[in-house]
Amino acid sequence: MSRQARRDTKPELLLRRELHSRGLRYRVDAPLPGMTRRRADILFTRRHLAIFVDGCFWHSCPEHGTSPANNGAWWSEKLRRNVERDRQTDAHLRALGWAVIRVWEHEDMSAAADRIEELIQVLTESPKPR
Repeated sequence: MSRQARRDTKPELLLRRELHSRGLRYRVDAPLPGMTRRRADILFTRRHLAIFVDGCFWHSCPEHGTSPANNGAWWSEKLRRNVERDRQTDAHLRALGWAVIRVWEHEDMSAAADRIEELIQVLTESPKPR
């Protein structure tokens, strides 16, 4: 697991290139407010929007998620905790007034960028919570 890339994965880079080509600027691998040990893949701090690009294996994708046969009980628990941590992170950010978008690594990054751009437009037009 130590050799597993934490950031700058191929899907992340594709999404970041797409967003950058649309003129959107963001922070990369940024710490989350109130959660210093957790980080967002892409963060729009002024718009209070956190983007996570989730890997199908590590976050138990309903379409492509797999479970290893070797040491199955340990992996099952590990992947369950990953998903639970994702839900806790989402709930924490939403409680602070942030919007959260999760993108699966297998998604079309152009379509994901469309979703993000649409939400940024909505967040830009609405007043910010204080």
